[in-house]
Amino acid sequence: MSITVKGLVKHYGRTRVLDGLDLVVTPGVTGLLGPNGAGKTTLLRCLATTLAPDSGTVDVLGLDPGDRLQRTALRRRLGYLPQDPGHYPHFTAFDLVDYVAILKEITDRRERHREVRRVLAEVGLSDQARVRARKLSGGMRQRLALAQALLGEPDVLILDEPTVGLDPEQRMRFRALVSKVGESRTVLLSTHQTEDVAALCERVVTVDEGRVVFDGTPGELAATAAGRVWLSERPPAGPHLFWRTADGRYQTLGDRPEEGVPAEPGVEDGYLLLLGDRGRAAAA
Repeated sequence: MSITVKGLVKHYGRTRVLDGLDLVVTPGVTGLLGPNGAGKTTLLRCLATTLAPDSGTVDVLGLDPGDRLQRTALRRRLGYLPQDPGHYPHFTAFDLVDYVAILKEITDRRERHREVRRVLAEVGLSDQARVRARKLSGGMRQRLALAQALLGEPDVLILDEPTVGLDPEQRMRFRALVSKVGESRTVLLSTHQTEDVAALCERVVTVDEGRVVFDGTPGELAATAAGRVWLSERPPAGPHLFWRTADGRYQTLGDRPEEGVPAEPGVEDGYLLLLGDRGRAAAA
């Protein structure tokens, strides 16, 4: 196993953000879904060694991030894209990635510059290598942060909301890149984009209130909504979750509305119903 988490607990003040979370992540691409405040970013920060949990155990590639020497060894094998990557605005794209490469102990200058050019090409920024970071668009800065995470071909790649700010073509390139990395290494990515999970991830983990509430394939998550997705010509009456689709019909989740006909469920349907059912159970 690339990542094993047992009983992870983390508080911010009196708020318990991670509540005894258990998780095992194997090689391939795993998507992490959950509402805002569910604990996704806190979990990823613990795995990326930037935040220490209050209790529980974390094992990444057989190394313990809580041990100083093992933490250093792990960082050499880890790539991390945080939710809010910082940039030195006066650095060029090349110089910024080169600086991070030095921090990752790629000391040979010729080798390091070759690696910097490689990752900039991977994210489609070769033509922007000499442009200062402050002049790059938001999507370009996101790709620049991804390039930093790819340095050294890490064994584990942890990505927090990696497609924020990317246009459709850039998202397609991102999916191709990450799927290639996932063929031989471990990728764990947090996202609110269920279409990315459906298109890219072999496995999806849903977190809510600091615990794992679903762990399976995207198809299995979609299947949890079987028999609970409906299409109708008119909006349903009563307290239904519904929206108007592009063809003018109304899609409803949950109990069957009048005149509703069954529809094929998707990953988003299963995700929304999963969280809705948990909310109703908590209120009962």
